[in-house]
Amino acid sequence: MRVGVLETGAPPADLQPRFGRYPAMMQRMLGPAFSYGAFNVFDNPPPRPDACDAWVITGSSAGVYEGASWIAAVEQFLRAAKGRVPLIGICFGHQIMAQAFGGLVEKSARGWCAGLHTYRVTHVEPWMDPAETIAVAASHQDQVVAPPPNARLIAASAFTPFAGFAYTDQPAISFQCHPEFEPAYAGALYETRRGGAFDDATTDRAIASLAGHSDRALVAGWLQSFLAGRAGG
Repeated sequence: MRVGVLETGAPPADLQPRFGRYPAMMQRMLGPAFSYGAFNVFDNPPPRPDACDAWVITGSSAGVYEGASWIAAVEQFLRAAKGRVPLIGICFGHQIMAQAFGGLVEKSARGWCAGLHTYRVTHVEPWMDPAETIAVAASHQDQVVAPPPNARLIAASAFTPFAGFAYTDQPAISFQCHPEFEPAYAGALYETRRGGAFDDATTDRAIASLAGHSDRALVAGWLQSFLAGRAGG
């Protein structure tokens, strides 16, 4: 199976030599069982949906509601891909899938969610190992506030009520959290926001939380199982 990564954003430039860009992070997370292609869609038109066997949509600093032409093109890609190829959305990917398929995304009045965040597992899909909660790094201030039709809620928290979806009308799943973020990268990312998006207390709290137990490997396994179950159609 060839997995295409729609690159909708990039890490801070000074972190890229150490950690790479988002397609590299996705590839490390999903492992060697698949082959990969990377497609920068904020500088280039999206590919055809049949260019790969499955697609992962990455995080981004952009807001899905901003109205940029490249965002509209990604939404069009997603609607064209619906039901034809498996889709995985992460953070911005989770949000743009929701918006493309009829949901609503807004900048949250709750502010930033940063650090290791715990979610309730509200429904266990066949590709998921059973779990009551998952703790995974998060970094977002936008949220899905109204789910699209045919999106079954699979993860939620008080801060992020619509944190994970499995679509019932297509092979598609999405998560607001970042299982592809290694703790070292998450901590470095939070540090870049000190004195800007984050004050010192928020930055210190987010970085300190990363010492806790993380379920990023569990969620990565879920994504691997989802793709493996779709291999060969």
